[in-house]
Amino acid sequence: MPDMLVKLYELPEVPSEAAFEASSGVTVRRAIAPEKHVVTKWIGERFGLGWVSEAEAAFARTPVSCFIAVQDGKLLGFACYDATLRGFFGPTGVEETERGRGVGKMLLLRALQSMRVEGYGYAIIGGAGPTEFYAKLVGAEPIAGSQPGAYRGMLK
Repeated sequence: MPDMLVKLYELPEVPSEAAFEASSGVTVRRAIAPEKHVVTKWIGERFGLGWVSEAEAAFARTPVSCFIAVQDGKLLGFACYDATLRGFFGPTGVEETERGRGVGKMLLLRALQSMRVEGYGYAIIGGAGPTEFYAKLVGAEPIAGSQPGAYRGMLK
């Protein structure tokens, strides 16, 4: 999977948290430190220990660079940035039964918007899985020669 480049200065309009919550019943917000054990356990059970390590790095930042989607006290998804490397978006994941509701889109847009506010002009989506999703939503473009890119030689 190639890395992809996103122009943060050309992001589409991001729905407000209140508007998204009103239409979907889902709250998308920045995670807080006391939730780390809950979020990382959930990630590990669904996506593996590699992503747990990245999420833990996101929780070590100030502000925490992990967004979560929650409905009725249930975690539905997450999105991190500046976890693997500075300027990288990911990892991100949504509960399989909740996909197709716009949760992943909102998590992506909130995280990328935060990167823009923090001063980034571009974001790299590392090892982008659903490349069509990222291209359609935020105009992400594959980076030539980026496979395995920054992940070359990574211990597993």
